[in-house]
Amino acid sequence: MLEPTKLFRKLLMFLFSMSVITVGFEMFASATKQEGPPPIPREFRAAWVATVNNIDWPSKPGLPSDKQQTEIINILNTAFSLHLNAIVLQVRPACDAFYPSKLEPWSEYLTGTMGTPPSPSYDPLEFWITEAHKRGIELHAWFNPYRAHHPSGKGPISPDHVSKTKPDISKPYGSHLWLDPGEVGTQNHSMSVIMDVVKRYDIDGVHMDDYFYPYKEKNKSGDVIPFPDDHSYALFKKSGGTLDRDDWRRSNVDHFVERLYKEIKKVKPSVRLGISPFGIWRPGNPSQIKGFDQYSELYADARKWIREGWVDYWTPQLYWSVTSPGQSYPVLLQWWAEQNLKHRNLWPGLYTSRTYEGNWSSKEITDQIDATRKQEGASGEVHFSMAAIMRNSRGVADALRHAYTEPALVPASSWLGNWKPEGPIVKRKRDLSSEDVHITWTPGGRHDVWLWVVQVKIGGKWRIEIMPSQKREWDLKPGSLPVESIFVTGVNNIGVESE
Repeated sequence: MLEPTKLFRKLLMFLFSMSVITVGFEMFASATKQEGPPPIPREFRAAWVATVNNIDWPSKPGLPSDKQQTEIINILNTAFSLHLNAIVLQVRPACDAFYPSKLEPWSEYLTGTMGTPPSPSYDPLEFWITEAHKRGIELHAWFNPYRAHHPSGKGPISPDHVSKTKPDISKPYGSHLWLDPGEVGTQNHSMSVIMDVVKRYDIDGVHMDDYFYPYKEKNKSGDVIPFPDDHSYALFKKSGGTLDRDDWRRSNVDHFVERLYKEIKKVKPSVRLGISPFGIWRPGNPSQIKGFDQYSELYADARKWIREGWVDYWTPQLYWSVTSPGQSYPVLLQWWAEQNLKHRNLWPGLYTSRTYEGNWSSKEITDQIDATRKQEGASGEVHFSMAAIMRNSRGVADALRHAYTEPALVPASSWLGNWKPEGPIVKRKRDLSSEDVHITWTPGGRHDVWLWVVQVKIGGKWRIEIMPSQKREWDLKPGSLPVESIFVTGVNNIGVESE
């Protein structure tokens, strides 16, 4: 039998242990009930940077390398300040290169003379990629697969240009030189050029626009010039082909698009392929739509490509106003969304440069952004082009600042894989209620992280910051408002977020 004093001690120890368990349970319950952060905003916000005829960059041919680089930095800083998250850079405007290549010559639009490298020597594409990624901005490489020479090019064509090295596939067409898409050599050459960049550079996407077969040109009498593909079509017929010429031309483009998508996925599955076709597939689709017929004029069956899922994102050039009766922006956007049977990313192209080339107000652009946000299945847009934004033409950059009020992640491409990075390991310097807060983190696993997202709740309101993978710390001096919660997540290069 226990003595009273021993019994009392036992009772006290029991009561203490129960209090510890109770407090521990209450702390655990409080932690599990902690309010989680809101979903991270998702929206593709991009701009084209056209190099042909020096539309966007560089401002003129032959600038010294440091001037070219200064212009790159200015463009990227502007994009970052407006919460844009991608740049679509034209790296091959006309069988030339804005990077060192063994397959094609340096671009005249870069150095002033085709085939001449920049001076002092540097790799412009690598510089673009590095500086974009420092800011958490994606860099998509934009290729013109068939245009061999543009009439804005005034200098001599270099000896290593495809029109000199492979004259059998390069044909004069009106004021242009054009590669014949019906020639096997054309498809192989353009495929090699694009895949060379995919293999050598850390690009986030490959992009093509609406130039497959050329827009028809006319002679001095006003008659349409036939595209010079008699030779390649005769070979097709001789081999037993039965398609008429128009269907054969469309099949040539179909084959290239499908092959390119498959080739990219074999080498780097995370590199996304995007195409920006003319905004109307065929007049009458839907019924009130009028205008140019890319199916019959450019031999581009663009609807087929998105229906087959041969792209990761789709950017139809919807270069008309919201109220245009025959080419309504929201009507066309809805129609393209209905064609998106594989649920690829739908990010339409906006003619933002019409704020200085035409009579559009900046409100037209923000109205189109609003229409995109209302359309189910659409999740962003691409602005043509960066020049209008850099000029702040009719206040369009200011308007975008109000439209893109907080940073956003690029929507995920879940069909490319659903693996997610492990959550980061976070350490904080002080208690969250202190005046200043400083946290650091390390990746939680072996999978690569492309971006970090910090979500902070201060004074009952959430704020978000998106930063590149090399950054591993965050600090804030909130003043009188205490920091209530901090969440850090990692995002991989196809947009999947960690815990």
